[in-house]
Parts: sequence; C-alpha cells; structure tokens
Amino acid sequence: MKKKIKIKINGKLNIIDNKTKISALIKNLKVPIKKVAIELNKEIIDKKRLNKIYLKENDKVEIVHFIGGG
Repeated sequence: MKKKIKIKINGKLNIIDNKTKISALIKNLKVPIKKVAIELNKEIIDKKRLNKIYLKENDKVEIVHFIGGG
C-alpha cells in the first residue's frame, strides 16, 4: 500500500500518493501544460524539471493559467 501525503493545489487540500512527480500530478489534473505556469512553494518551476521533482508532505502547488487578450 502506498503512503499518502497532503499537499495544497491552488489553496485546496489534496491527498496524493507519496513519491508523486509534479509531471504526473499535472497529467492527472488534465492541465494544459503549455498554457500554465507552475509554482511550488512560491517558486516558479522550469517545465523541463517537472519530471525530476517529487512532491513532499505540505507542499503548496499553484497552477496559474495564462489568459490571452488585448
């Protein structure tokens, strides 16, 4: 049985499997990766590193959608 951890995504508490990568979280949430910025604990993450970063207990993830307009 996998251990579960608590994280916050855009201010809402979520329980996920321990050793979840940010890339897997984004895929599970069906977030369009090209149209968002991802922040982990108040630091913007380079999208090239998403597959290398594992989420930890109490991490705070903010997913910010870009909105076009003029």
